[in-house]
Amino acid sequence: MDLQVLRAARRRSLAPRHALLAVPLAMIALVTTGDLLVPPDVHLGPFLAAAPAVTASFAGPRTTGSIGAVAVLAQVVVAMVRGSVTDLNHTFQIITLLLISVFVTLFAHLREVHEKQLVQLRSVAEAAQQVVLRPLRERLGPLRVASVYLAAAADARIGGDLYAAARTSHGSRLIIGDVRGKGLEAVGDAALVLGAFRAAAHQEADLPSLVDYLERAVAPDLDQAHQAHQSQQSFQAHQAAEPPRHGSPIGSGRARHPGLGPEDAPEGDPGFDDHSEAFITAALVEIPDLGHSVHLVNCGHPPPLLLRHEGVVTLEVDHPAPPLGLAGLAESQLATQSFPFEPGDILLLYTDGVLEARDEAGDFYPLAERAAAWNGTGPHALLSYLREDLLAHTPTGTLGDDAAMVAIERLAEPAPRDASTP
Repeated sequence: MDLQVLRAARRRSLAPRHALLAVPLAMIALVTTGDLLVPPDVHLGPFLAAAPAVTASFAGPRTTGSIGAVAVLAQVVVAMVRGSVTDLNHTFQIITLLLISVFVTLFAHLREVHEKQLVQLRSVAEAAQQVVLRPLRERLGPLRVASVYLAAAADARIGGDLYAAARTSHGSRLIIGDVRGKGLEAVGDAALVLGAFRAAAHQEADLPSLVDYLERAVAPDLDQAHQAHQSQQSFQAHQAAEPPRHGSPIGSGRARHPGLGPEDAPEGDPGFDDHSEAFITAALVEIPDLGHSVHLVNCGHPPPLLLRHEGVVTLEVDHPAPPLGLAGLAESQLATQSFPFEPGDILLLYTDGVLEARDEAGDFYPLAERAAAWNGTGPHALLSYLREDLLAHTPTGTLGDDAAMVAIERLAEPAPRDASTP
């Protein structure tokens, strides 16, 4: 990003805070003036403590300390006008105001340090996510593709939404998914899935084989990361609890039983292993260059939408597969289901962040209904329309969770050339 852009953004963020400084300064002026006008037995000095306290809620430690110093100076002026600084009442008021100013300045410093840490963590996660989510090519054979990624609100954590596309010798394959969880761990899991997809999309013969490869590639890593996290929590819990029982190693945690699930975990037991905490929902599609169909395997992901001239069709598969990372917990037969995909049709893939956007009344975003109301042409125009409509649906124009959408249009086949045409 250009340095001038960064400076302009910083000036825009500081302008509202500078305007808010008028509030504590006005409080000091009003309290000081009132304290000088009221009878001598009435003391308004304690109200000056509100000025640095209010400043600490939006400004840094330097500004808060400065406002506190102005408040103490105002209290000294009142003491000199109304009597003496060495007067016992005024002395205690000045000392108390000074201590409060020091305390709220320290609070402002701690808040500023915490905000900087959050900004740094978020910027690292965003940078990692941008590396993971490579831009999709606008043309994939007879397909025209568009994608959009909507980050959550500034105070929300980065999610693990993912999408990718690959060309094969007979068509195109695409994946869209959502990692359960937030933060850098979710971004790492998304990178794992995308890496496995890009490595195997050209090699596996069909979608079930590709899904099986992704499951085998993802499940061990998710399990190891989750077990490491649980082992650390279990070790800390046992250290703080009673000494280890005879024959039980320190930090071994709760014994794992195949018949136990998360509902069997005792409340507050961090050592209970819950495999369901790590999984990835995904939808994989394959669109052959020849023919007018799309093949789909859905692994616990929201069903794609197919926009046709007749309306919007939800592509619900008869036999959905479990999310990636959970195949070992439930027996399922991977099967591909095919749907018509004619020239001019648009296939819309999306993550649950789109559906979970709420309006002021708490109603979810009606994606299928809004997509049916669109009367434009092309995947780019569709995503532009849905993006603006989705943000307008939320009260603040921001999302509580990251959202991703991919639109694929099958183009009309070129007319065959006449052999007699030179």
